[in-house]
Amino acid sequence: MNKLTRFERTRLIAARALQLSLGAPVLVKTPKHATPIDIARKELDEKVLPLAVLREFPDGTHTRIEAFG
Repeated sequence: MNKLTRFERTRLIAARALQLSLGAPVLVKTPKHATPIDIARKELDEKVLPLAVLREFPDGTHTRIEAFG
C-alpha cells in the first residue's frame, strides 16, 4: 500500500505551501497569479515534491513513502 491517503496528501500540500510562502524555490512552471497551495498541489501532481511520509504500524514497523515516487 504505497498510495498516499487523502489526509497524507493534504498534509504534504499544506507543508509545502508553507515552505513556498516562506520563500522556498518553486519546482514547476506556474502562472504568476498561482497561490502557494496551487503550486504545492501542482508539484505533488507532477511528482517533484521534495517531501516524504513515514508510516508507523502497530507492530512497530515503518514504511517511508516518497511523495515524488
